[in-house]
Amino acid sequence: MSAPGEIRNVRGAGQLVLRWEDGEYRLSHARLRGACPCSQCRAARLSGAISVVPDDVRVERIEPQGYGVQLVFSDGHERGIYPWGYLRELG
Repeated sequence: MSAPGEIRNVRGAGQLVLRWEDGEYRLSHARLRGACPCSQCRAARLSGAISVVPDDVRVERIEPQGYGVQLVFSDGHERGIYPWGYLRELG
């Protein structure tokens, strides 16, 4: 899966906008935080733990990782690397 042509962080609206050739995908920051793919968050979801993510959580930084992006959130969480294919699935 290739990278989108454009990535835009719309902090005020709390959305990450990704534009691929077939269209634009908008993902809320809270949805992204709740779907974090890091091992700690995945283990919590697999064990049935439900974590409520506040609507006001925001993506502070986007760090390119080649096959995806690492997102740094306003709650301090920064462990998850979101592969391009995973972001498309979330959209």
